[in-house]
Amino acid sequence: MKLSVKAMALAGAMVVGGYAVGGTALLNLFFPPYGEHFLMTMSSVYPGYHATRSIGDALVGACYGALDGAVAGCLLAWIYNYFTG
Repeated sequence: MKLSVKAMALAGAMVVGGYAVGGTALLNLFFPPYGEHFLMTMSSVYPGYHATRSIGDALVGACYGALDGAVAGCLLAWIYNYFTG
């Protein structure tokens, strides 16, 4: 069985961008200590993203997370398909 590379990339983008980074950033806006250390770690990884508790930074972080998740999902599906060949 082969995995769809496009579907895995889309799923990774939604999970990492929408839930992990974007969701944590939005929850941090309403509940300030929530995910603070995670967001500071992400700000050291993603250039241009700063954990300053603003909508703009939440969107930038979500976009970086979506790109990161898409690449990871694509690589995971490609490696899986290669070894199950």
